[in-house]
Amino acid sequence: MNVRIQTSEGGCTCGHVRYQVASDPMIVHGCHCRGCQKNSGSAFAINALFEADRVKILDGTVEEISVPTPSGTGQDITRCTKCKVAVWSNYNMGGLRKHIRFIRVGTLDDPDQFPPDVHIYAASKQPWVIIPAADRRVDQFYKFAKTWSPASLERLAKIEASAGVKIS
Repeated sequence: MNVRIQTSEGGCTCGHVRYQVASDPMIVHGCHCRGCQKNSGSAFAINALFEADRVKILDGTVEEISVPTPSGTGQDITRCTKCKVAVWSNYNMGGLRKHIRFIRVGTLDDPDQFPPDVHIYAASKQPWVIIPAADRRVDQFYKFAKTWSPASLERLAKIEASAGVKIS
């Protein structure tokens, strides 16, 4: 059986940073929490979650800054050193901070291919944001086993095993 690996590329606004992801995402979040609203300067953030080892910088240089989050665990935002656009973040997620990249979907060359699988923190969404009735949503955060696909849960289990933690 052949396994198809989806490869996607993206980059920052000025073109200095180019990156590649060598798989489909494990899951895509539309996050409506107040932290994402503040950090993005928008109504919500759309993040596609990938194993860190599947994200490769093709060109340019990045810098990482740490910012506070409402949970208190903080997030590390990776930005282009020139235009300062955020290309991905790393969150604590039970000790998996360095193992999972939350790619900012808008930085992908073809962001249309990754709509949200789930809208999280929908209880704090802006009242004028209308989430389609058919879209999955949770008021806060979800249960992994109920939300992630079996294939993505397998990928997560491998990350957990290599990191020696269990979050799902």
